[in-house]
Amino acid sequence: MDDDKNGVRLTEAQQRRRRGRSLAIALVLGGLVLLFYVVTIVKMGGGFVGRPV
Repeated sequence: MDDDKNGVRLTEAQQRRRRGRSLAIALVLGGLVLLFYVVTIVKMGGGFVGRPV
């Protein structure tokens, strides 16, 4: 998204901080997805993993 169209011009430092925040949010969301997946597999029991499809 180009903020320059709206008249907002970010400095290099602000852009770096924005990228850092975006990366942190992406990592947290990815971690939550992984956590929910693992919890779901654990709740289904270990037999689920070896079950034929």
